[in-house]
Amino acid sequence: MTKQMDTLLKLEEVGQFLLAILLFTQLDYAWWVFPACLLLPDISMFGYAVNPRVGAVAYNIVHHKFTALLVLAIGFIFHIPVLSLAGIILFGHSAMDRIFGYGLKYGDDFKHTHLGWIGKKK
Repeated sequence: MTKQMDTLLKLEEVGQFLLAILLFTQLDYAWWVFPACLLLPDISMFGYAVNPRVGAVAYNIVHHKFTALLVLAIGFIFHIPVLSLAGIILFGHSAMDRIFGYGLKYGDDFKHTHLGWIGKKK
């Protein structure tokens, strides 16, 4: 990936993260709830305690933006604020991860992502 494309994709993710903050402000929660919950989706990494394949599946389900948008939509349509919050947190967290280069995982290694290898390639 070229440096320009990498920058362009990171700017897109910054925009999505800012959108998550904007959406959060429309909910009736205290401001500190957003940063307090922002890292909760990383609980999905406990799947790696089983093996890399299970870890990747768990991580990818939780970090996929379609999952986030589905949860948000269900919360919005059925007026369930906690699901709206969960969807916004999942969406914002996924954008934040991609800003820092953490993409969806392949089943062979935690460091192998759709954005390339995290750190040095094996």
